[in-house]
Amino acid sequence: MNDITFYQRFEADILAGRKTITIRDKSESHFKLGDILRVGRFEDNQYFCTIEVLSVSPITLDELTEQHAKQENMGLDELKEVIRGIYPSEERFYVIEFILQFNK
Repeated sequence: MNDITFYQRFEADILAGRKTITIRDKSESHFKLGDILRVGRFEDNQYFCTIEVLSVSPITLDELTEQHAKQENMGLDELKEVIRGIYPSEERFYVIEFILQFNK
């Protein structure tokens, strides 16, 4: 059983250490510093790595910065577009910063 999932398009960036945060809605805001999470692909729930949570911080779309975009391995406009696509009616989000522990 996986603890968190990511769209398959993000798998390579996570495994390469290029994606070090994820921005989620309130339903996934319960993670905390030190949590070790099994990670699966959203599309098929296939496990592909384990991450450690470094921090969880509340944020709004307007508060996102170029630094967040860099941690997501994309531009700021692209990041906002991706978040709006996944969470079209949400206003508040949570930045989950993580580090790759190991992959399968």
